[in-house]
Amino acid sequence: MKKKKNGGHHHHHPHHHYNCPAAAQLHQISLILRCRRGGHYLFPLISALSASVLLFLAAFTLLSSPPPLIERRHLLQLPRRHPPFSSPFSGSAVRDETEEADSGTLTTFRVPERGGNLGHDLWNSPSSEFFYGCSNASDKFRTAEKKTEQNRYLLIVTSGGLNQQRTGITDAVVAAYILNATLVVPKLDQASFWKDSSNFSEIFDVKWFISSLSKDVRIIKQLPTDGGKVITPHSMRVARKCTPSCYEKRVLPVLNKKHAVQLGKFDYRLSNRLDPDLQKLRCRVNYHSLKFTDPIVEMGEKLVHRMRRKSKHFIALHLRFEPDMLAFSGCYYGGGDKERAELSAIRQRWKSLHQKNPEKERRHGRCPLTPEEVGLMLRSLGFGSDVHIYVASGEVYGGEETLAPLKSLFSNFHSKETLANKEELAAFATFSSRMAALDFLVCDESDVFVTNNNGNMARILAGRRRYFGHKPTIRPNAKKLYKLFLGRRNSTWEEFSAKVRSSQIGFMGMPNEVKPGRGEFHENPSSCICETRRNDNAASPDADKKRYTDGSAGDDRSSATAEDEREQYYFSDSETAVPNGLAQVAELDDDEFFSD
Repeated sequence: MKKKKNGGHHHHHPHHHYNCPAAAQLHQISLILRCRRGGHYLFPLISALSASVLLFLAAFTLLSSPPPLIERRHLLQLPRRHPPFSSPFSGSAVRDETEEADSGTLTTFRVPERGGNLGHDLWNSPSSEFFYGCSNASDKFRTAEKKTEQNRYLLIVTSGGLNQQRTGITDAVVAAYILNATLVVPKLDQASFWKDSSNFSEIFDVKWFISSLSKDVRIIKQLPTDGGKVITPHSMRVARKCTPSCYEKRVLPVLNKKHAVQLGKFDYRLSNRLDPDLQKLRCRVNYHSLKFTDPIVEMGEKLVHRMRRKSKHFIALHLRFEPDMLAFSGCYYGGGDKERAELSAIRQRWKSLHQKNPEKERRHGRCPLTPEEVGLMLRSLGFGSDVHIYVASGEVYGGEETLAPLKSLFSNFHSKETLANKEELAAFATFSSRMAALDFLVCDESDVFVTNNNGNMARILAGRRRYFGHKPTIRPNAKKLYKLFLGRRNSTWEEFSAKVRSSQIGFMGMPNEVKPGRGEFHENPSSCICETRRNDNAASPDADKKRYTDGSAGDDRSSATAEDEREQYYFSDSETAVPNGLAQVAELDDDEFFSD
């Protein structure tokens, strides 16, 4: 029985598995010693020694083994987007991020709290003191008294939100001048997406509007009566970007016959390129005659004053990350099926919009940056965590979770709702245009204005800030920034921020960064910007002290040529691309939306 038992014992040892040859040899040695010496005294000591060696070798094997292939793949193929709308360091944007590179070394991406000293004033545009707005009419410009014909009345109905309507009002004055007609105070759009019932006099100072333009165009509040009856205007539309000759051929004959014509959906219905005097008239309307009503101005001044009490300088950010904007852009931000379903439902509002490739749209720079990306851009440009930011925005898609990364970078985060109480905002809160007007005023008065798209408010404010002293206006170069954001965790912060600063050259609102005549006139009013000689101490209106900078081309250029140059502006590498749909919407006949 004893022999059988020992035989059974030896039978089981060959089935013990040892991955390490050295461990197998040690075990064989222990068996030999036990057989030769009885194994009663040395066996416990040798067993303990063998176990120690086995543990050491096992630990060494685990530490030296490469990680599974799937883990290495995950590290090398960094995810592009981490829903909702943020990178893995959401909520703690200043902590270290490390990723393993192909070489096996670690790259640290650490976002600093301070912006750093970049060797220039962040709050002013270089050489801005040599430029100033100039919109006075030339001696050749005929006054309203000399050119207005009797029994010619032009009415227009604006379209879209506040700033889209502003462009329509501005162009309506010029159209009336071209037609030698009397302009009736424009009707505001009350039926579109914003559903704002405000009329002209509830948004703008109508008395000032009429009186300040009295030498240019005759303006009345309503149509006169004819035999005790109000004249009924003939309704029609004109093509977008209609030239002066287009108005004279298509509208003037009807006006002469009907005496009163109402042009519907009047937005961007006048050519971008006009002769200098007509462009200057545009500037007089937009920058001098369109003033908000006293209640709006007073509330706007309060908001600006409260921002100034918090900080000497502040940034105003037009975030434009609302659901309607994202839906209209056709972009995707990593929210999965839920995001696709929600934004697709909103897109049904615009029947003429076709499906887009979200990846292509973002690659071409046609998507708004996420709040986090905006924050990283600003930090790269030198703005530290102590900077105060006023955010002009509606309901942000994704709510506080979407805003969290931006707030972690800039905790001094303000809006009209945080600066004023509900009682103060009560008179404005139910009117989208009045609320937009408050944002407009604060953004206009900010030291630095940052726009996250190239819509109406962004363009109008960019042009206005150029006209009134070239205050810094930052537009993301989304096409180039896209690549940087995609691969940022493969670089250090220093490398990333340097590339951001390089990409933003020409997108900072500095003088002469956009060629005269390029882009929408409302964004680049080059005909209304004059420059002093560099050896002059201050800007002067004297003709011998200024150089007229005129980028307009007159009427001899075809509308096709102007359109080609406009498209080059929107989609060239050197200019900001319009978020998708904004350029396209010019071709839509029933659009309500042109990104305010």
